[in-house]
Amino acid sequence: MTPLRIGTGFDLHRLAKGRKFVLGGIEIPFEKGPVGHSDGDPLLHAVADALLGAAGLEDLGTLFPDSDPKWKGADSARLLEEAAARVRATGWMVVSVDAVVMAERPKIAPHRAAIRDRLSRLLAVPLDCVNVKGKTAEALGPLGKGEAIAACAVALLASSAGA
Repeated sequence: MTPLRIGTGFDLHRLAKGRKFVLGGIEIPFEKGPVGHSDGDPLLHAVADALLGAAGLEDLGTLFPDSDPKWKGADSARLLEEAAARVRATGWMVVSVDAVVMAERPKIAPHRAAIRDRLSRLLAVPLDCVNVKGKTAEALGPLGKGEAIAACAVALLASSAGA
């Protein structure tokens, strides 16, 4: 078994009025929220796919399909915890996660510490092993017009054999 693996994840959701804005497992006051079958948290979805990809497992949409009513309105923190448990069950442990959230609004910086803390706890890794950055789309396209939010993540896993 290769001792280290890297995976990437990406997610994008339309924003709509009447939805809670959940990002990184934190509810943030905002007039719109991500539209999705679950709570639509693009950051947790991207992190989960990065972990699953690094471990060589199925992606989030395959494991928790939007065609299954069981996952309607699901808390994405639960999905990430399940993905992380599957990764650990295959002999991998999370070393670090680095993520970027792309949104014009709300600004990520005021919520960054809480999001990092939540991710650290969900993944059972030290806080300094999780990084989250916010970027705008410079008013370009659906992201820049505040119609959508996206996130991408990179995860580093290490073999837990002998650990």
